[in-house]
Amino acid sequence: MDDNNANTQPPPPETATLPFEESVGYQVRQTHRLLQRYLQRKIEPYGVTPGMWYFLRALWDQDGMTQRELSIVVGTMEPTTLTAIKAMERSGLVRRIKNAEDRRKINIFLTRRGQALRAELMPLAKEVVGNAVADFSEQEKQALLGYLKAVQDNVSERMEADTVAAK
Repeated sequence: MDDNNANTQPPPPETATLPFEESVGYQVRQTHRLLQRYLQRKIEPYGVTPGMWYFLRALWDQDGMTQRELSIVVGTMEPTTLTAIKAMERSGLVRRIKNAEDRRKINIFLTRRGQALRAELMPLAKEVVGNAVADFSEQEKQALLGYLKAVQDNVSERMEADTVAAK
């Protein structure tokens, strides 16, 4: 046996490395976490958690959605949505009303307080986003948004292709 090779293993293949600074996934995650923490500081004094925020945004856009519709729009599982809605109901932000046409469905409506928060919180959200891209030109902001959308589209297409291939 060759003493030089006795306890050595081959180096891992180069494709196995992905430094954090080169990982789009890691950079997007870190950016999201920072933005969420910054937004949380702004909205917490109003009794709104980051978990509630996304549901408020969706309801400000289209009040009266069902729990399932909210889950789809926000991108959460239905049990998570239900937990958030119950917390928002306890906070006086929303009310749940059985759907008149299909009693199995529950529609979520903003209360006056939930509606009023839009005028207070949206400027804070705009401030957070504005500060995040403060040194960007309008063209750079649009390019960034385009790149992020392209990443989302690429990943969605690949996931769909993988699902089809697995069948």
